[in-house]
Amino acid sequence: MKPFSYTRADSSGAAVGELSNNTHAKFICGGTNLLDLMKSGVEQPDRLIDINRLPLAEIEELPSGGVRIGAMARNSHTANHPLIRQRYPMLSQAFLSGATEQLRNMATVGGNLMQKTRCYYFYDTAMPCNKREPGTGCGALEGYNRTHAILGASEHCIATHPSDMCVALAALDAVVRVTGANGDRQIPITEFYRLPGDTPHIDTNLGKDELITGVDLPRSPFAARSYYLKIRDRASYAFALVSVAAALDIENNTIKAVRLALGGVAHKPWRATQAEEILVGSSPNEEVFTQAAEVALQGAQPRQYNAFKVELAKRAIVRALATVGEMS
Repeated sequence: MKPFSYTRADSSGAAVGELSNNTHAKFICGGTNLLDLMKSGVEQPDRLIDINRLPLAEIEELPSGGVRIGAMARNSHTANHPLIRQRYPMLSQAFLSGATEQLRNMATVGGNLMQKTRCYYFYDTAMPCNKREPGTGCGALEGYNRTHAILGASEHCIATHPSDMCVALAALDAVVRVTGANGDRQIPITEFYRLPGDTPHIDTNLGKDELITGVDLPRSPFAARSYYLKIRDRASYAFALVSVAAALDIENNTIKAVRLALGGVAHKPWRATQAEEILVGSSPNEEVFTQAAEVALQGAQPRQYNAFKVELAKRAIVRALATVGEMS
């Protein structure tokens, strides 16, 4: 591991100032992803800025009826908070399907937003990776690409986003709150992440000197009737091959509103907006769910070893929507 200096920030302003003064610095809180990357030589910061002292761990109801989650809130605490369990059950389910209990006790909401892909070629510094080292190529394109993207990829990168939490946030129209040298701003979760294009090393639209302070969940007529389905190789401590966050607002046997997002299939949490349009105004049944699933996977471009993901994703969508549709 490369030697580095260490400091503790006592305020958001101090943390942002430290980062602004050192372009090779990184924030650290739980460290559940960053430390692994440093040990493997993928990340090599000159300085770590510890933000554990910042007062950003509260989970509170907003005047609008929504909920604000502080960036420092631990995944375990957030998953089990009454406001989250009752109003946004699929977000709680997404948290609890990720990693292990020990890791969830340390990992934070802000860190979860910023975690890196688990692509094997990204982690192996002996292999070419445009995300890790721009211009070197993508080893996954012609390599073993079973876990890789089938939607939104490019010739430069086919890595997938690893988070469960962020798939649920995409379905919930969450907004990421950040602060930086130029003040505060809010970024819709659907605009927070970037597709790889020809710059796969740039994961988000977060500024270089910005700090995530929290996530806002809007009040929603369908969030309480929601479900998170994760398909993986083993029952725990495994990343999604395919995941689905689904929510329905049903009245008089008609779908009034729907949210559908996929994980494990793209470089970012994939919001299936065209599939949502198919569902609105329809009766909740397997036939229309199947139609929506077909639309959601239009344009999929599987590789040699991950073609199974197309059918798997379709079936997962139907199963998740059917599960929500049966909720009273």
